[in-house]
Amino acid sequence: MQQQDLFSVPCEIEHENVQLGSVQDTLSRWLDSKTIRPLDYAFAEFCWQLDPAATEAVLFAALLSRMLADGHICLDFSLSSAQLETLFAEQDERLLIRALLAELDFEHLASAGFVTREPNAHAAPLVLQGSRLYLYRYWNYETEVAQFLSQRLRQPCAVGEGFVQQLNNLFPAGTTNSTDWQKVACAMAATGNFTLITGGPGTGKTTTVVRLLALLQEQAMREQQRPLYVRLAAPTGKAAARLTESISQQIAALPVTEAIRDSIPAQVSTLHRLLGSLPHTRDFKHHRQNPLLLDVLVVDEASMIDLDMMHSLLQALPEHARLILLGDKDQLASVEAGSVLGELCLHAEQGLYTEQTRAELAALCGMPVSHPQLQPGDARHTIEQRTVMLRDSRRFAGDSGIGRLAAAVNQMDVRQAQELLQTPSAELAYLQLTSAVAAPLKELIISGYQAYVHILQQERPAKTAELDEYQEWAARMLRTFDEFRLLCAVRAGDFGVQAINRLAETVLRNAFALDEGAWYEGRPVIITRNNYGLGLMNGDIGIAVKVPDGSGDTALRVVFSQAEGESQVRFVLPSRLTEVETVFAMTVHKSQGSEFNHAAVLIPERDNPVLSKELLYTGITRAKHRLSLLEAGRGVFAQAVKTKVSRNSGLRSALAVVSGAGG
Repeated sequence: MQQQDLFSVPCEIEHENVQLGSVQDTLSRWLDSKTIRPLDYAFAEFCWQLDPAATEAVLFAALLSRMLADGHICLDFSLSSAQLETLFAEQDERLLIRALLAELDFEHLASAGFVTREPNAHAAPLVLQGSRLYLYRYWNYETEVAQFLSQRLRQPCAVGEGFVQQLNNLFPAGTTNSTDWQKVACAMAATGNFTLITGGPGTGKTTTVVRLLALLQEQAMREQQRPLYVRLAAPTGKAAARLTESISQQIAALPVTEAIRDSIPAQVSTLHRLLGSLPHTRDFKHHRQNPLLLDVLVVDEASMIDLDMMHSLLQALPEHARLILLGDKDQLASVEAGSVLGELCLHAEQGLYTEQTRAELAALCGMPVSHPQLQPGDARHTIEQRTVMLRDSRRFAGDSGIGRLAAAVNQMDVRQAQELLQTPSAELAYLQLTSAVAAPLKELIISGYQAYVHILQQERPAKTAELDEYQEWAARMLRTFDEFRLLCAVRAGDFGVQAINRLAETVLRNAFALDEGAWYEGRPVIITRNNYGLGLMNGDIGIAVKVPDGSGDTALRVVFSQAEGESQVRFVLPSRLTEVETVFAMTVHKSQGSEFNHAAVLIPERDNPVLSKELLYTGITRAKHRLSLLEAGRGVFAQAVKTKVSRNSGLRSALAVVSGAGG
């Protein structure tokens, strides 16, 4: 059957006066309206070729492929009516989706030649499990991640002699009777091979893990006469660099011997470097047959890890090794499909600890494990017995405007959030913009970036200066540039990253006489794709500067901080950087793992599917000391606060099945 005839086969569905007609017509309409992508259309065509009679299943294949782009692992037919309808602008198409779902017959769907209900016995492009439809690859990822986690949940670790005293030395008793959740997290992580530690900004995740590593190393050196081999990792270069700096400071302050301090690594790797990315493939050097050489792995900013990467990470982990995941469950999920940390930490606030878990933790910590939010759990809640939420923020005081705004947004409290924005504060500013070229935005750009431009133009070393003097100058400029950032919710439109970057270039060029051209001195750029040849990863930021070329003249180079957060910098030819963008402004997604003394979050003039309370919370909490929130359209911020991201997944269900538990 030729393609034209193939797609012309009618699908006999009629519901609410909507006639489907030919699959070709339907898919073509969806493609023309950009509801589905060419990739989704091609996948549907592939499925159709496998079974020309499976008309409705072909449409669901296209929609499943499309939903992966929005981060969903599967198409959940028990939830997906509203989700699918929002993909379409036309009412007729929404009615068509209702018709498809109303007439859905799972037996008929499972009979399609490209669908299987028993993937272990019969592989097929699509897997139907209950009410969930998967691509085989993602079903396999989800199933194996659940299996790996279940195995680790069943691997308790005994603490050695003197553990309680060592724990008390690192966490002296406080003046209050409240639970020290950092201490609880250390006790929990010491007693198992898998631990989740979640908490908002300033709750002490890094402090906790450094003290935990000191505990584990002290135990190992006492019992095994050798330290554990520990590795630290983060999803992005920026997150790795920030954690490296933070860990170095924490290690120096530990009340332990010099030998213990020396046994705790300060360098943090990206996950891609840790696993050993193989260029031009999805594969890594380390996997199940060639596991990582380590005893303990700590991964920060785990909310950014997608299902694919989590699968690769767990496959490469030795059976005996401990895995500790740190992250903020309330931040944006990964850009790619999946929301692993958020799903695993679904009940972190409630705790759901069993009486046995609470008793064991209380005995180790010498204090009760209690909080008004805690609720009792039972044997069904296996993952909760390995999860701790840090609840006290050291960064944001109780009266902090930024902290209170972040909490209000996280709780979807529109009234409280708006009241905070309208209350004058030294650390919190709200601006209503009339246009993308409004004077307040231009003034903010100048004030935010003038410090780094001053270093660039006024503090440049002499041409005869040594290389280390130029390196120090460039490093100081990079640090200063990172004190401020414009954060956009979207890429396109008047208030998107692309337009705001062009505006910033124009404003700063006029204010500080920056050069013209595609590459000019002072241009900040962000790497948008991993460059293994240069050792630059997606998210790394550099600035174009003129440096001596050795012949008495200067040449333009792009300066980057050294890999893994080292203090020195390196200079790269602009011509070698093919996958970069200007980065006066960046998306909130790209800003994860970063902190800025002053962050300016721009809310576009119209509602957008990406706007959510998770995006606002993530943007707000990038600010350490000062936040400016700029809203272009009235009501858009409020609508975003009321919108919660929900990603289809069956990870918790799969974990319950393999663990023989619920929850």
